[in-house]
Amino acid sequence: MLIATKTQQLTPRRASPETAAFLQQQGCPAALATVLAARGVQQWAQVQPSLAQLLPPEGLKNAVLTGQLLADAIQTGQSLCVVADYDCDGATACAVAVLGLRLLGASTVDFIVPNRFKTGYGLTPEVVEQVAQHPRLGKPDWIVTVDNGIASVEGIALANRLGMRTVVTDHHLPSDVLPDAAVILNPNQAGCGFESKALAGVGVMFYALLLARAELRRRGVFTLAAQPKLDGLLDLVAIGTVADVVKLDANNRALVGAGLQRIRAGALAGTLRPGVAALFAVAAKDAAKASTSDIGFAIGPRINAAGRLDDMSVGIACLLCTDAAQAKLLANELQAMNAARRGIESDMQASAVEQAQAAFATTNSQSVAAGLVLFDESWHQGVVGLVASRIKENYWRPTIAFAPADDGGVLRGSGRSIAGFHLRDALDLVAKRQPHLIQKFGGHAMAAGLSVLASDLPAFKTAFEAVCGEWLSETALQRVLLTDAAPKTKDITVDTVAILDAVVWGQGFEAPVFESEAIVLEQRLLNGAHLKLKLDIAGLAIDAIWFGQTHTLPTRLRVAYRLSINEFRGNRTVQAMLEHAQPV
Repeated sequence: MLIATKTQQLTPRRASPETAAFLQQQGCPAALATVLAARGVQQWAQVQPSLAQLLPPEGLKNAVLTGQLLADAIQTGQSLCVVADYDCDGATACAVAVLGLRLLGASTVDFIVPNRFKTGYGLTPEVVEQVAQHPRLGKPDWIVTVDNGIASVEGIALANRLGMRTVVTDHHLPSDVLPDAAVILNPNQAGCGFESKALAGVGVMFYALLLARAELRRRGVFTLAAQPKLDGLLDLVAIGTVADVVKLDANNRALVGAGLQRIRAGALAGTLRPGVAALFAVAAKDAAKASTSDIGFAIGPRINAAGRLDDMSVGIACLLCTDAAQAKLLANELQAMNAARRGIESDMQASAVEQAQAAFATTNSQSVAAGLVLFDESWHQGVVGLVASRIKENYWRPTIAFAPADDGGVLRGSGRSIAGFHLRDALDLVAKRQPHLIQKFGGHAMAAGLSVLASDLPAFKTAFEAVCGEWLSETALQRVLLTDAAPKTKDITVDTVAILDAVVWGQGFEAPVFESEAIVLEQRLLNGAHLKLKLDIAGLAIDAIWFGQTHTLPTRLRVAYRLSINEFRGNRTVQAMLEHAQPV
């Protein structure tokens, strides 16, 4: 019988000493050189992102047509309605679209955001009907989708019949049938040679604006020297990209790095976007020291809370807000939603853990234990994705969590996957084997959403778990934590941690997790929920904390940890954030 476990296999990253030495010759600090060499970095400039490193927008399929259509709409004064997704990527993409199109001269631009509980995901026919009766635009000439649209075949067909043309900007994987849009800008569509397939929805919209600006410049609307400055939108691009947990390849690191620089500089100069400033304030984070971690764990969840519990209009309004007082009110509203979300998630999580443990306790089959399908009548459909994510992390199994939808008899599910298991492709295989089992689905390798009838849930559970069993070996189901060689004692300093923190880390370019032996000098429970320690690592006494760990540890350990700076009463000291510990 397979037993659910949180244990991890520590696997050291391999770094070329020659590459590390070469990086140092280029100016890379010694403490960072080995870490970067272990991630395949060959040039120090690769981790000093600049906009000059961005892939040219002309590399996207339909680049010229996208620029021409948006430029035509702007020059002729046609109305444009942006249709957003209801997560942080969608919210930031919507704000970027509205602000960017206005910067380029569009006179009539507004947005609408679907309510996930009433109209479903994307540009559905129901959303198109709302767009056609927009309270401020009337029936717009154009619909611009952001972070959605690639699967909206029926919705775009209706838009066409109603006389509205559509520009689709999306990054999700397309199905076999594409919508009949005027143009589709998506790096993941067939035939697109754009090297970065990891652009978030907000990144695709930013590129669409670059294309429109280039076309307007070609037409002589403005010169290169006097063109609108779109880099002012990069704070929003950074937030959406990090929050969507897309791979931070070189192109995304350039976007995020530039965005973080704008946030930090804006905070110091007092010119930070009011909505962003307010979000950092309610999250008790210092925007002048903004990091990808701040976005991923503090800013993104607060924006996402609006879409999970209500609709994303509050989040988008906060990002678009130009008045500091109003932005503070909106940020406080998002803060309250996030607190409510945490309470709901906590209750759901307890039930989910019980189901997961029961599944492992009663299962003798590898094919069933390789994946988890969870459901409870009381669950909130806006929070199931978070539950699936946490269960996936705890048990290292592809996990789909379902909750009742507003539609009678329909369940909405959200799934999260592990490395080596393409979740959307797995759902596609289930749909091909049993065509009427899934009502609709979409997503990408690591996350997906779907709808099934409540009566079909047992059959779906069996079919999905069967695919998991076929595709996942026992090795794939073993969690692997990649670790870096422990820094030298002399390098465990505040200055070294600051150097590490200055790098744009994220999905696919993870921050270093160091591995070394340690002696426990002190340990105590903090707030009854976390373990506070003092460790001897290579002869250096260092404070440490292990969040969520409550069990007493033995004296001698092999630990995996991140380094951070702890600020207390004006003092800054190095602290180890434990990820794993095992007895020596």
